[in-house]
Amino acid sequence: MATQAKRRRVVGPAGSDDDPAPVASFLSWCQRVGLELSPKVAVSRQGTVAGYGMVARESVQPGELLFAVPRAALLSQHTCSISGVLERERGALQSQSGWVPLLLALLHEMQAPASPWSPYFALWPELGRLEHPMFWPEEERRRLLQGTGVPEAVEKDLANIRSEYYSIVLPFMDAHPDLFSPRVRSLELYRQLVALVMAYSFQEPLEEEEDEKEPNSPLMVPAADILNHLANHNANLEYSPTCLRMVAIQPIPKGHEIFNTYGQMANWQLIHMYGFAEPYPNNMNDTADIQMVTVREAALQGTKVEAERLLLYERWDFLCKLEMVGEEGAFVIGREEVLTEEELAATLKVLCMPAEEFREFKDQNGWEDDKSEDDSLTITDIPKLKASWRQLLRDSVLLTLQTYATDLKTEQDLLSNKEVYAALSWREQQALQVRYGQKMILHRLLELTC
Repeated sequence: MATQAKRRRVVGPAGSDDDPAPVASFLSWCQRVGLELSPKVAVSRQGTVAGYGMVARESVQPGELLFAVPRAALLSQHTCSISGVLERERGALQSQSGWVPLLLALLHEMQAPASPWSPYFALWPELGRLEHPMFWPEEERRRLLQGTGVPEAVEKDLANIRSEYYSIVLPFMDAHPDLFSPRVRSLELYRQLVALVMAYSFQEPLEEEEDEKEPNSPLMVPAADILNHLANHNANLEYSPTCLRMVAIQPIPKGHEIFNTYGQMANWQLIHMYGFAEPYPNNMNDTADIQMVTVREAALQGTKVEAERLLLYERWDFLCKLEMVGEEGAFVIGREEVLTEEELAATLKVLCMPAEEFREFKDQNGWEDDKSEDDSLTITDIPKLKASWRQLLRDSVLLTLQTYATDLKTEQDLLSNKEVYAALSWREQQALQVRYGQKMILHRLLELTC
């Protein structure tokens, strides 16, 4: 779920002509609820990267208001027609995701004949055509996304959704049969709405002085969720006490699409949460993960006797105590920086230092004050690392590359042949972009650790 913006569409290419009726109905609704759209913008399927989007009718300058959504038009657990019962029973609706109240609000409003948000729902994507990997057959998901981290994330999602539905959502609907028709009591529909909230909802950022508070509940923001995503976006959502405002942050020429963004998201996160990936090399926020346990495995490969293996596990346990590593954690490598620089530097240092130095280091319970500049882990400084650090990092990258089903050359051949690439399915193309972006980062690490 985005904190600032929404997605490029989470459905595959539709290829259908514009149907003016839903848009006209939505625009009439906007007028009724006081949602002000600039005359310089238009909601359309034409001229957009996918599905509905927003296009500039006239040139727009930075700072210009594109639209303003009054808070009364937002759809949330607090504004829906069952807000009272959701508030009274909120204790029973607590969940790991924190999304249950909004999802129940959607389940109720989407089947209520007189819901104030009906014209807004008409612009939603067809729920049966969402392209999140959670809707792919398991075999296809594993075949196309093996090694990327997505299949594992999806498995957790599906387990959590099922548990949440049967332990919280269904009992609540059963307790309030007058609020929920039988047709919305479906795990499959609930899964679809979770994907919709994942891709289309917004979460208002906390104020600086509120950092210790629980995150704000998600909400649906009509008009704002029509905008498609681009990392190099030209509009941004601003929050105020009375409304949410979409403001241009770059010049937008006439006829060009208006884009929002989620913030900094790697391609594996985009495909997991939104059902698409940005084509290489457009996503400057792309990353590759090296599982922390993979670095441990690479270090174990260098041990020759049992005493060395025991010492290595002692080093690893010490890193766990320092909260630098964990069994399910990952070191995150970006295209220009190591996002987990402190954790990776600490891990390489502790696993590679001589045994006596480790004993002293452990006795001091951690870090010295004089951090060496040679320990820097910016991408460009990796060649300057100690030889033992570079070797362990290289071995870890090689093990990571083995988790993919294909090698880099196979991906390059697919991408370089336009006819072959065009013949791939939508899912195959998106998965290829995810894999290729990750492998390019990992192969650059191989070059830097030679």
